[in-house]
Amino acid sequence: MLGMPLAPVNHSCLSRVAFRHVNMKLLSQELSLVDKTQIIISHILRISLIVAAISAITNNRWTVLFVSCLTLSLTFLPAIIEQKYEIIIPTEIELLMVLFVYAGLFLGEIHSYYIFFWWWDILLHSISGVGLGFIGFLIMFILYHENKIEASPFVIALFSFCFAIALGSLWEIAEFSIDVSFGTNLQKSGLFDTMGDLVADVIGALIIAIAGFFYIKFGKKGFIINRLLKRFFEQNKWLRRFQQ
Repeated sequence: MLGMPLAPVNHSCLSRVAFRHVNMKLLSQELSLVDKTQIIISHILRISLIVAAISAITNNRWTVLFVSCLTLSLTFLPAIIEQKYEIIIPTEIELLMVLFVYAGLFLGEIHSYYIFFWWWDILLHSISGVGLGFIGFLIMFILYHENKIEASPFVIALFSFCFAIALGSLWEIAEFSIDVSFGTNLQKSGLFDTMGDLVADVIGALIIAIAGFFYIKFGKKGFIINRLLKRFFEQNKWLRRFQQ
């Protein structure tokens, strides 16, 4: 599954980043009503995690407390990335990242969505395949327009596909290693779970690979990639010179 233990996070650092993130985005007059609504939804999810953590303390449910705090910390990753690398993440992408972490750790592990809904893990892995595929495509897209590499649209699309599948496979290896080392049950039904996850990764990665191919080949006709890249171009000056 998608949940796995991570190293402790400096919560004071997270707090400072979170406040700067609110000031930069939520209070910005340049944001549309839709963007501000998406940011508010993200904060509502964070508030629900805080409530869950407080409830866990009062009821001595330490596992719930740990997962709630871990999930809350990870929802601030977009803000940390923005501060560290000076990259502005579009609000819809940020919301998707928050929802993904919330659905995978809090709903999946604490509320047993992986058990109640057989398709939950497949859905999340499909989404991760799309996300990782887009990252791979963006890397190749920038290198291609910087003349760092010579590649056809097919090769760029193939790289984004392989990039997502490779990271998805490493994730499954990590799950197996943790289960063997610590006696956990991240893989649930073993081989069936692993293969199902990889198939879902393939589907998500294939969607982005096809969309990326058409974007490079025919310009703005790449219906999925186009909006994502356009948002990055609009909010990150260093990306605008790559716009088609």
